[in-house]
Parts: sequence; C-alpha cells; structure tokens
Amino acid sequence: MEIIDQIDLKILRILQENSKRTTKEIAEILNLSASPVYERTRKLEKKGYIKKYVAILDKRLIHRPVTVVCMVSLRYHNEGFIDKFESQINGLNEVQECYHMAGKVDFFLKINLESLDEYHKFIRIKLSKIENIGILESYFVLKEMFHTTEYCI
Repeated sequence: MEIIDQIDLKILRILQENSKRTTKEIAEILNLSASPVYERTRKLEKKGYIKKYVAILDKRLIHRPVTVVCMVSLRYHNEGFIDKFESQINGLNEVQECYHMAGKVDFFLKINLESLDEYHKFIRIKLSKIENIGILESYFVLKEMFHTTEYCI
C-alpha cells in the first residue's frame, strides 16, 4: 500500500470529523487551493483510504435506543460451519457489527433495537434459527460512555 503524506493525513482527519466539509473548506483549513485538495481527496477515495461517506444517526431518535452485545460460541468450528454462520448473520439487518473473535467466544455481535421485547423476538424468531450456535450470551448496555467512528491517524 502506498504511503500517504501529512497533507493526505490531515484531509482524512478533517473528513472523519465532518465528511460534509467542502473541498473549499478543507483547502482553507490547510491553507491550500481547492484543486489540489480535490485531487488528493479523489486519490484517497480511489486507493480505498476512504471507503464511503455516511450519516451517523441518533439511535434514540430512530427508535433503536437499546444496545445489546451478543457473544456467540459455535458448537462446530470447521470452515463450512463458520462460513454458513457468517452468511446467515450477514442477512440479519438488526446486527450492526459482527466480529469473528479469537478466545472464549467465536463471534461478537452489536445489535441496536427498540426494546428488550424486540431483542427477545429477535432471539426467538431469527437468531435461534441459525444452526450451530452452542452458547449465546447477551450483555445490555446501561450507558454509552462515548462512541466514535474516527481512527487515530
């Protein structure tokens, strides 16, 4: 992967903080003209440093205030079972994040829902239908201390 310079890093930091900043605004912050900032931003997009631009929603306002961390351990661990689990879990739109883990659990899921009743329905109707789940542990977030999507670069 190509190494990027300090100006590119500054552009990435600015866009992580607020991706709606215009090329002109970024250029002013960096004391550059808009054209090189535009070209650098497009290069960062093309090379995959910037994967996409998103809006971060307020989970309370969209009626998803309950955050559940779900730890899943599979009964069998051969490649076919793992691939099938990953495919099935990927089809559940309630699952916001999923990580294949090393250690005591196999998968870490982050789920945001409207209520505990909704989580109960999710477990009964969707998650329980996935084969090969051995152990399922649920942890309910009492308070979100902080949340960021920014990488320290």
